[in-house]
Amino acid sequence: MPDKKPARELVDELARGFTELAVDLPVGAHDGPIGWDGYGDARAAAAARTGERESVVCGTGSVGDTDVVLLAFEFGFLGGSVGQRTGLLIEAAFQHATAHRLPVVSLIATGGSRMQEGVAALSQLHRMARANATARAAGIPQLAVLRDPTTGGGWATIGAGADVTLALAGAQVGFAGARVRNGIKGGDTRAYTAEGQFETGHVDQVLAPDDLPAALGRWLSLLTSATSEPAEPPRTLGQRRELPEAGWDAVERARAPERARAEAYLDAYFDWREDISGDRCGAVDPGVRCGLGRRGGRTIAYAAQCGTATTPAGYRTAARLVRLADRLGIPVLTLVDTPGAANDPEAERAGAGAAIAELFEAIAASGTPVTTLVIGEGGSGGALAFAAPGRTWITSDGYLSVIGPEAATAILKRERDDAPVIADQLRIRPQDLVELGVAEGVLLPE
Repeated sequence: MPDKKPARELVDELARGFTELAVDLPVGAHDGPIGWDGYGDARAAAAARTGERESVVCGTGSVGDTDVVLLAFEFGFLGGSVGQRTGLLIEAAFQHATAHRLPVVSLIATGGSRMQEGVAALSQLHRMARANATARAAGIPQLAVLRDPTTGGGWATIGAGADVTLALAGAQVGFAGARVRNGIKGGDTRAYTAEGQFETGHVDQVLAPDDLPAALGRWLSLLTSATSEPAEPPRTLGQRRELPEAGWDAVERARAPERARAEAYLDAYFDWREDISGDRCGAVDPGVRCGLGRRGGRTIAYAAQCGTATTPAGYRTAARLVRLADRLGIPVLTLVDTPGAANDPEAERAGAGAAIAELFEAIAASGTPVTTLVIGEGGSGGALAFAAPGRTWITSDGYLSVIGPEAATAILKRERDDAPVIADQLRIRPQDLVELGVAEGVLLPE
């Protein structure tokens, strides 16, 4: 079952030394800005019941080894709804975080904007979005925890707008709350759950409540470890030191089922790591791994192709990762291994070209260094989009080609059996790529 802890209890479990921010709040009319009959009494009853003056508690504390600003919604206070005073508290929390260079952890449990305050409450979403954007522009890490429920504007601003979004198992998560959905009665409601949002690329991880403290500590450690030093390329996990004699030999080595794949490289490279998931556009590519990891006491971001055709979701997730790392000053490692971009009708409808362009742009614009290792197949622009100009290395089991040899034979109207000859003509071997200036060097097994 979803966790229903009061805000203070949850904060005390997660943070040491919590100190509430001193924020003066306007009193206003007894029944609020639109004169909703009985609203003042309802608000007073909520305060008496919960011990809180509003639906959110904001303050500072330490989570793990990291000092943070926490804002925790109190669902017992009018359903955690966002009113004018809620917006002011959240704005103050983000301003404090920006002024003191502290990451923001948002513990969200809200039914949306407060009906009894009308559009005056709804307009707080602008205030919250502005505070979020200002902190983002200042390089302040933002981490959201989606509790039960997370709906309406709380989800559509500081929830979905966070750098990393964690959700508690079983939580209701969605823009539309259960009571306002049209025509969804006893049908498929999985889309409105933490698990459904994870499956469609809108949530990074789904956690059991007991796992939340440790996960927050790990994520905050990763997000607050900026460094200007580029990532070193991984040690090659291949077994053969000799380079391929022919282009087709390079292709066969890259396609060999026993060759080491991205997961093995990531496991060997990092002391520990955490994945992000999804493109925030409704999809996840299981053939791409993105996230942040700890290596030798510092954080390095990673975006790795796992040997399959990369879908638009994979490129968008990688672009999201690169932009996040750039904003937080974290170096990036990319691993190239794909026969090429997915080119089926579904990929085209999902915007393959635009997604690939997004990743090319993210790497080109990155102010933090990106390091690339080609560990297997490197098919066309679908592979090159993951590569860093001037900082790309290749293993003896990899190749990179303007297009796959089989596709090249089709374009040239040659027989498929001519693919090995075409592979030689394309000069795709690791040593060819070094000679052509595309790769800095070939990394051989130790």
